[in-house]
Amino acid sequence: MREKGGIFERFRNSFASMQGHFHILEQRVPVELQMEYFKYSEQLRKDGLPMTDTEYDVYINNLADKGTTTERKKYVLSSLATSNEVRAYRALQKYVENPDPDVTDWAYMALMESRISLESEMSDEKQIYISTGLGGKGEKLRFYVLMLATEDKPFEEYQRQVVEREFAYYLPKSDCEIERLTFGERYVELVFLVPVRSDLKAILDNIISECNQYGNFISNTFAVTNVKELDPEEITEILAKKYGDGKTSD
Repeated sequence: MREKGGIFERFRNSFASMQGHFHILEQRVPVELQMEYFKYSEQLRKDGLPMTDTEYDVYINNLADKGTTTERKKYVLSSLATSNEVRAYRALQKYVENPDPDVTDWAYMALMESRISLESEMSDEKQIYISTGLGGKGEKLRFYVLMLATEDKPFEEYQRQVVEREFAYYLPKSDCEIERLTFGERYVELVFLVPVRSDLKAILDNIISECNQYGNFISNTFAVTNVKELDPEEITEILAKKYGDGKTSD
């Protein structure tokens, strides 16, 4: 596993002792855009005043108007999110059902911020916000894993069957959910949901070990990320480093 300084262990431990209600952004929103949103939102909170009825009506009309600019829609969505008002939250809920393509991710972020703000006011329980590039569901985070063949040769059919069977059997035992398990000739890609307090490394290590009972055909070193899925070019680079070849990503 690609891990520096026990980063995944620290990641797990940070949640293990954390008490409160987790809010996980379910949609896949690029990390760069998330950071942009947070900075923008923080500035609005510093400068903002209570939202008047007139402003609320104008905001709703702006979102319905196809001629509204992208920058204006961002301002409106963030203003609704930072207002801490139930009516604003309901308006954001309705908008994200059919958002404009240019502000879809921004709308998701605004709805999440509005929900957390309202729940913080109405509940004594600590509200914990978690966002990654790949998103999640409920109290589970989505991860992408790239596993390579131990040797520089294609997986055999029985090996593919072993991987499919073992992952389908063991992941649900850890309350994980497989969303995608696909094969290249010399690699396996896995996209799955993992409870935030789970020991991700131990889960994957154990399943790979089970697979390797049928022949040591999967490398014990694998790549894991919750930022984005690797593209074919990135996989090709990893294969080249592993096997020292110039082949494409299968």
